[in-house]
Amino acid sequence: MGRVRAGSRTGGLRAAAAGVVVLAALTAGCKDTSAGPPGSAAPTGSAASSPDDAKPGGGPAAPSASATTSATASATPGARPSAPPRTLMSAGDRSERVRELQARLRQIGHFDRSPTGYYGTLTAAAVQSFQGRRDLPRTGGTDTVTWRRLLAMTRKPTARELDPPTDRPVARPDARCMTGRVLCISKNSRTLAWMVDGRVVSAMDVRFGSQYTPTREGTFSVYWKSRHHVSTLYDTPMPYAMFFSGGQAVHYSPDFAARGYGGASHGCVNVRDEGKIASLFAQVKNGDKVVVYR
Repeated sequence: MGRVRAGSRTGGLRAAAAGVVVLAALTAGCKDTSAGPPGSAAPTGSAASSPDDAKPGGGPAAPSASATTSATASATPGARPSAPPRTLMSAGDRSERVRELQARLRQIGHFDRSPTGYYGTLTAAAVQSFQGRRDLPRTGGTDTVTWRRLLAMTRKPTARELDPPTDRPVARPDARCMTGRVLCISKNSRTLAWMVDGRVVSAMDVRFGSQYTPTREGTFSVYWKSRHHVSTLYDTPMPYAMFFSGGQAVHYSPDFAARGYGGASHGCVNVRDEGKIASLFAQVKNGDKVVVYR
């Protein structure tokens, strides 16, 4: 009986050892299967994830780096879209700042005439040209971004740049302009010179009537001044009007300020610089001479 027991005991030990070997082989086989064939890369993404990727306690998986960055950005005030630039000047405005804008644009070749202080179609086109060359939205309006860029590229305009005598050389005065107080108006040079006793006090650009409504030539005198005049014939404003021949007058023209010589008057002498004609209007008196010549 004792011999039989010993044999049984020995057989049992051998069987247990064999079981350990088989268990080890099975365990090794599971590991190789999960890794895939020899030389293959380990699986990535959600397929490689296991319950161990979850937070302790079986909670939801930790957020990815991109999700964390996105959530942080959305919670950061600086990530909100910036407000559009504020418009400082636009078509129809009239101010000394507009005059400075025009003078600065002229410094770098985007505005080819004397500043008038009026923001018309020519000024809007000049601003569009400047914006296009700097890859800015071509709105034609002067916003904060456009203004800062222009200031960085130009210098503060001088008094002469802001208020030049005229765009064009003043013509040699007609002999009739050499005595007394005279509005001396040359059609050839398209200038008006305000003269006192043969001396030019001020000068400004002017335009005249078309071939169908020509400005009369000759010697006249100012017979009526009307600061806020409106034409009863054409229903158009004629600020700072100084009448010298029937319904023809020297007056400020917003259209001239906006479009330049692309248009014409109905016979009047148009001035495009409001500041200059305002000063002239204050100096001229009824009875002062007006000479219109070629």
